[in-house]
Order: sequence, then structure tokens, then C-alpha cells
Amino acid sequence: MSQDRASLKDWVGLAVLVLPVLLMSMDMTVLYFALPFLSASLEPTATQQLWIVDIYAFMLAGLLITMGTLGDRIGRRLLLMLGAAVFGASSLAAAYAGSSELLIVARAVLGISGAVLAPSTLALIRNMFRDPGQRRAAIAVWTVGLSGGAALGPIVSGLLLEKFWWGSIFLVNVPVTALILVLGPRLLPEYRAPNPGRFDILGAALFLGAVIPAIYGIKELADDGFAWTYAASTAAGVVVGVLFVLRQRSAPSPLIDLGLFRDRGFSASVGVNLVALFAMVGFLLFATQWIQLVHGLSPLEAGLWTLPAPLAVAVSSSVTAALSKTVRPGHLIAVGLVVAAAGFAVMTQLRTDSGLATAVIGSSVLSAGVGLAMPLTADLIVSAAPPESVGAAAALPETSNQLGGALGVAILGSIGSAFYTRDVTDATRGLPPEAAKAAEGSLGGATEVARHLPPDTAKPLLGTAEEAFTRGMNIAAFVGGGLMLAGAAGAAVLMRHIRPATAAAPAPAPGDVAAEAAPDRAVEHALVTARPSVRPGDAEIDKLARL
Repeated sequence: MSQDRASLKDWVGLAVLVLPVLLMSMDMTVLYFALPFLSASLEPTATQQLWIVDIYAFMLAGLLITMGTLGDRIGRRLLLMLGAAVFGASSLAAAYAGSSELLIVARAVLGISGAVLAPSTLALIRNMFRDPGQRRAAIAVWTVGLSGGAALGPIVSGLLLEKFWWGSIFLVNVPVTALILVLGPRLLPEYRAPNPGRFDILGAALFLGAVIPAIYGIKELADDGFAWTYAASTAAGVVVGVLFVLRQRSAPSPLIDLGLFRDRGFSASVGVNLVALFAMVGFLLFATQWIQLVHGLSPLEAGLWTLPAPLAVAVSSSVTAALSKTVRPGHLIAVGLVVAAAGFAVMTQLRTDSGLATAVIGSSVLSAGVGLAMPLTADLIVSAAPPESVGAAAALPETSNQLGGALGVAILGSIGSAFYTRDVTDATRGLPPEAAKAAEGSLGGATEVARHLPPDTAKPLLGTAEEAFTRGMNIAAFVGGGLMLAGAAGAAVLMRHIRPATAAAPAPAPGDVAAEAAPDRAVEHALVTARPSVRPGDAEIDKLARL
């Protein structure tokens, strides 16, 4: 077997690496069904409930790059093990939290430890799978774990809550983290940069200070409408983000090498991630509400109807891993985004009397298209960075996912809400002011108001609200489809120079910063000699993967 081919131990190790990202993404959605139960038990205020739900995602997004960089310095496997241990301990603390304040703290620590998991696992995949074709197959499996966890979160919590108390949704993490701690040291290699330089503490603080207020402001603008406080929070995040970029340009050892963005494949991949998650996350929020509220399903039933979407991601990710051996990644990514646009086109045809099959087919086609693109963009991002700084680069796919998803919920949600409010206003005339405001705010509000009205008033209100919501969803689908087509065109143009995984590697083109920054064979040999856990061959594979 070639020294660049992964061994059976590596593939078994990949299964261990999928477990952390599965847990990390599950905890993004696991609270959906548990909120009424923990609210009855802990009696949080409205603000406390907001932070119980959101603090996990805020800390996760704000610390991804920082934790990826830290892993490059202290050891990627070591940091993964520490993150898994803290994730398990904080899950235990969350399960038995006796107050809202303790639960918020536990969720914050869960977010911090979750920020360790995604970049550490993706960076270790780069170390373990040096053959480009095998690496793309491994990243496809990683992608399935990431998307599958988000889909499984509500279903797992719904099943547990039928038998156990609300804390059980956190306890399920404990045996899985224990398994990671037992198997990880036996199956995963260690890697740390030989000369990492000083850790950029100021840069880490600036990034956290940029992401948290920006995502918070965007989310609240989407949920509550325009308010100066939310707009100011978003603006403050943008200003601090500019300071972060300036710091990275001048820092002797930056968290992320901004020169990587001069590589068209790298920058286009980050952009595709942002656009794809913007459209998908922003729109699927409509789809899940439509399935649940228009068809009157329970949350668990609605969650089960959404399962075909992550299954479609699993199938399409496997297809793209196979095709990437002979087809240029730019072409595959463009095709994937066109397929996603087709899924949006199906969703533009939804009406209030449409069957569930139409929504399931549309969301599954949309997810399949994104599943074609995401493994390739993640591979191009981690392949562009030199081996000693892969951890920081590996944080970028999930960071762009978080930002793209927040923007999608805010902007597409605002578009849909604007059309909904406009079309439902006439039907709320004659209702008490508070009831009218609730009905005009969302379909869920209209559904709740209708439950307390006489049938002759409730039926027309609910019918109008469902039609208005569906119309707003159709408009959001048009916007999402247009964004996917624009992303497809950009990928086809900007990535046209990148060859398939098995293509021969020509000399790096002048100005290709990422390629020129790759260590040569002598440097790679020195790294291997100094640290036996780093296996040879990364330099040549780095050049292959970037071309």
C-alpha cells in the first residue's frame, strides 16, 4: 500500500471523528422540543430563555477560529480530547442544572467545548487522509455527520421527552464523549506545529467581540423586527470585525493567514459556504414551519418528515466523493448549487393545499444539491492551508456556516415576514390589539390566536394566515434559488483552474500564495523527523489538492 493511502485504522478513526461533530450539531437543535418542559421546571424569564437557547451558538461561532489555532499549537488530538471531556462534563451539568442561570452557564461551556470539535476533527482528517480522493471521501462522511446531527437533534429530544425529564436530552452526550475519550488516543494521530509563534490573544478577543454582537443583532432583527438596539449591536460587531482584520494583517502570528484569501479556490469555497448556508438555513426554517403548522403535525411528526433531507445529503456527499476523482471540483460545486436551485424551484410551487410530498421533495433536492458542494468546499479550504496552520483554516467552513445561517434567517425571514404581515393584516381587523399583533407577527401566532376564537372567525383568519405564509415562503424560495444560481456561476468561473483529485500536478502558478507557501520535501522531512506523529507526503498532496 502506498504511504499516502489511508489504513484501516484511519478509517476506523474517521468514525471516531464523526462522533464529536454529530454531538456538536445535535446540540444546536436539541432544545426545540424541550423548552416547554424546562420552562415549567426552571421558570426562566423571557431573556433567560433567549440566552438558554442562543448562548451555545454564540460561543460556538465566536471561538471556532481561536480553538482551531490553539489546536495547531498544543496538539489537535490533545485539544479534541480536552474538548470532548469538557463537553461531556458540561452536558452533565446542564442535565442537572437547578436554575436558569446554571443552565445558561452550562450551555455557554458547551458552546466553548463545541468550538473545539469541528476544527480539530477536520484538521485531523487532513493529517490522516493524505490521498486527495480519500480525503474528499472522508470529508463527505464528516459532512453527513455535521448535517445529520442538526436533523437528529429535535427527533432525539422528542423521543427522550416522551419517557424522561428534560435533562435527558443532555445526558445522551455523556456516553458518547466517554467513547471518544477511550478510542481517540488509540486511533487518532497527534499533530502540532513545530514553530507556531505567540498566540494572538488580542485577535481572539476581537473575533469573539465581532461575531457575538453581530449574530445576536441579526437574530433579534429577524425575530422582533427593526430596533435601534439590535441594529447597533450588529453595527458594533461589524466595526470590531474590521479591527480583527486589521489586527490579522499586522500580527506576527495571526489566527488566520489572510493571504490565503488570495487563492481563488480558497476564497471562492468560503464564499460558496456562506451563500449556500444563507439560502438553505434561511429557507428551511420556512419549510419546517409549513410542514408543522399548515398540515397541523406535532413537532415530532414534523421532524420525522424532514428526515429525507439529511438522507439526501448522505447520498449526494457519497456521489460527489466518487465523482471528484475525475471531475473538476468547480464543476461539481456548480452542478450542486444548480440542483439546490431546482429544489427552491419546487418550493415556489407550494400552495396551502399542496401535499407533504411536494415540500419533502423540494427540501430533499435542495439539501442534496448542498450536499454535493459542501464536502468539496471544506476540502479546498483545508487543503489550501499549510500543514502547520490547518486547524485555523478548518474552522472557516463552520464559521461561514454559522454566519451564513444567521444572515439567511434574518434576511430571508424578514422578506417572508414582510409579505406575510402585509397579506394577513386585513383578516385581523376587529380582533383585540394584542391578538391582532400576535396573528400578524407569525403563522404560529395566528394559529394560537385562532384556537381561542369562535369557529366562524377562526377559520377565515387561519386560512388567510396560511396563504400569506405560503406566499412569503414562495418569495423567499425565489430569492434563495437566485442566490444558488449566482453561487453556481461564481464557482464555475473562480474554480475552473482546480483539477480533479487524481489529476497530475503542474508547477504552481505565479502568485498562488497558498501553493508557494507549502513546505518543500526537505522541510516536510524535517517536520517528520522532529515529530514522528506527522506522516510524510503532505507537501506533495497539498500542492495536488490546490490545483
